[in-house]
Amino acid sequence: MARPKADLPDAQALRALVRSGELRVRVTPGARTESLAIVDGGVQAKVRAKPQDGAANTAVEALVAKALGIPKSRCTLLRGATSREKVLGVTL
Repeated sequence: MARPKADLPDAQALRALVRSGELRVRVTPGARTESLAIVDGGVQAKVRAKPQDGAANTAVEALVAKALGIPKSRCTLLRGATSREKVLGVTL
């Protein structure tokens, strides 16, 4: 059975949350489905990857890049490698 596509918000709404090239994201690793949502003015990400060996961090970077319509190389983890609260560097 094929996995469902990730649920992503509007790219313009997500771009509006990028401040000084940084995007704050709250992450839930090990989720059943992948999604990105704007909740109470913040970004909430759910990824299937487990928080082992940086797999969840890589999945979050890829999910945010896909939602913004930018290459993965322009979305990097700046802070929060072991925390649920992450700060991503985003070059639009």
